Amino acid sequence: MNHGAGRFAPSPSGELHVGNLRTALLAWLFARSTGRRFILRVEDLDRARAGAEAVQLRDLAAVGLDWDGEVVRQTERGSLYDDAIARLTAAGLTYECYCTRREIQEAPSAPHAPQGAYPGTCRDLTEAQRARRRAERPAAIRLRAGVTEWAVTDGLHGRYTGVVDDFVLRRNDGVVAYNLAVVVDDAAQGVDQVVRGDDLLPSTPRQAYLAGLLGVRVPSYAHVPLVLNPAGRRLAKRDGAVTLAALALLGVPAEQVTALLLESLGLPSALGDALRDFRPEALPRDPWVLHPAALTARARPRELSG
Repeated sequence: MNHGAGRFAPSPSGELHVGNLRTALLAWLFARSTGRRFILRVEDLDRARAGAEAVQLRDLAAVGLDWDGEVVRQTERGSLYDDAIARLTAAGLTYECYCTRREIQEAPSAPHAPQGAYPGTCRDLTEAQRARRRAERPAAIRLRAGVTEWAVTDGLHGRYTGVVDDFVLRRNDGVVAYNLAVVVDDAAQGVDQVVRGDDLLPSTPRQAYLAGLLGVRVPSYAHVPLVLNPAGRRLAKRDGAVTLAALALLGVPAEQVTALLLESLGLPSALGDALRDFRPEALPRDPWVLHPAALTARARPRELSG
């Protein structure tokens, strides 16, 4: 029995669509096939819509997923984030930043800095300069990074090297930034396996580097392909009936959605059979292009006609 954990961590901003559910199924399969616990964490620091969490949990259960322990919410974990930032600050690894987005966009890049990296405008301000800027606007807290890039090993993508700049740890509105929260949460919950969409791969080197600074274990990573619409863009709810609730109105039950998602991964349509046959190395590496007819074809005729 592996004593680590995998996780799925949605933001409660609305209903999950089938792309989200496919990633959740994959995270569950990765965890359960390796004897790990599977936990749910609601990442509600920034985007929370009333009632969305309950709907998301209902939909995850409807496609057959179970999880271990109580659901954890980031808004309940502020002391952990405060402690992490305090430790980094005590080590001289943070500084105040007063830049607006426009100032960052218009600032010249620092010499030899990777494209898109924070240019270091506030990195070496004097105390007098900080006092003057502090009177103008609240400060964000940035990491004082000692590298410009970092490499991680991904279970599907192999070795990946990405930018590490002086990224934000706490925004100037007081909200903790995702890159800090996810590292602290994963460490506190014993998460040693992170399975998520491959759109998050570019941020992973920052998180792995930060984990090292905090002295916590870097998880193993597997960034899975997204679901795209027929135009080749990431699937979204505006693409039609792509949530369980919308599909139910068309006569497509949740178990049929589960079957379709598993089949798109080359797995048997029953979740138990899929778990038995699951092999990460056999997973598709390309995005899955979802055509609306693939979902509505699963409708039960008598329900459509009724």
